[in-house]
Amino acid sequence: MDHFLYRNGSLHAEDVPLSEIAASVGTPFYCYSSATLTRHYRLFKDALDPLPNMVCFAIKSLSNVAVLKLLGDLGAGMDVVSAGEYLRARAAGVPGDRIVFSGVGKTREEMRIALEGGIRQFNIESEPEMRALSEVATALGATAPITIRVNPDVDARTHEKIATGKSENKFGIPIARAREVYAEAARLPGLRIVGIDVHIGSQLVELEPFEQAYKKVAALTETLRADGHTISRLDLGGGLGIPYTRSNEAPPLPVEYGALIKRTLGHLGCEIEIEPGRLISGNSGVLVSKVIYVKNGEGRDFLILDAAMNDLVRPAMYSAHHDIIAVTEPGPAAPTQAFDVVGPVCETGDTFAKARELPLVVEGDLVAFRSAGAYGAVMANEYNSRPLVPEVLVRDDHFAVIRPRPSYDDMIKRDIVPDWL
Repeated sequence: MDHFLYRNGSLHAEDVPLSEIAASVGTPFYCYSSATLTRHYRLFKDALDPLPNMVCFAIKSLSNVAVLKLLGDLGAGMDVVSAGEYLRARAAGVPGDRIVFSGVGKTREEMRIALEGGIRQFNIESEPEMRALSEVATALGATAPITIRVNPDVDARTHEKIATGKSENKFGIPIARAREVYAEAARLPGLRIVGIDVHIGSQLVELEPFEQAYKKVAALTETLRADGHTISRLDLGGGLGIPYTRSNEAPPLPVEYGALIKRTLGHLGCEIEIEPGRLISGNSGVLVSKVIYVKNGEGRDFLILDAAMNDLVRPAMYSAHHDIIAVTEPGPAAPTQAFDVVGPVCETGDTFAKARELPLVVEGDLVAFRSAGAYGAVMANEYNSRPLVPEVLVRDDHFAVIRPRPSYDDMIKRDIVPDWL
């Protein structure tokens, strides 16, 4: 469920017409619903209760500080993968003891920033990283709480670019080597083992891969405890998928996911950490764009928008599907036409959809890409010297720009011409 619905013939974000926002900020723009973000976060909390738990929002999916503050004020923790994301979480008012630091390439400088600013735990991905963190923590006179990410060699059955739990993926240590790696961690100064971390991929649409992974984690927990390690937290990552189409097939619900966690891991007495991103943010946002031209081609027709692949890269990068709908509600008998929906960037890859049946639209009409809140604005760039897309947050009947569109001068002035040119 989301809060983008037609009212009086116009698509609204909660109680605000998207056309009103377009008239104020221009197009294209991202728009997020506070009510949807709040609802989706609470679905995960409710699914895990009464187990001790922390729901850590995966900042990589949507990193605007206003959104982080909204979720942080609800009690959410944050899952970060860079110093920049860590500092965004702190800027949003999230305390360090609610921030988990993941990622395969943490630098010593990033470790220092997190240790000095406060951190709930580091999710260690490799032995070299573990040794580096020991050195940094010891030099600071600090103790770094850690989990170690194990790779369970489970096929997440998702897109190959977002699968992370197979043996050939770069993430974590092989679960078969976990005992020796935990033994080394226990010997290193400056580290304190608190649990186990696992994450098998993103956009999972069935529960079986989770169940396979979590059963392996449960067995490993018993083994490591028998070895004398304190395992009080289980970080289960994120990955639960969302419906990108309005078909009858839907991924599992958070309540079903929570029941699986309780069934496979609830007997261990551990605090459960999960790191959802897409399911909280994905359907909480839309990308609104304007039709520049309707072009009749040889055997196909093109809908040319003012949004492009630099604004929403998922279709070009992953062949991802986003539903595209008219902001002005078409009538029940409105005619449709098959369009290739494209942007103005000088790449054939700048294509959002091919032969997509859409209501007849004309130059100047507005369309909205659904399910664009996750991995939309965070992956946007300025290719072709196109300004970054502004972000707007809606609550009830009002909205605020939470990242403005830069001017052309703003972009150009970032470049520095050396004196000798």
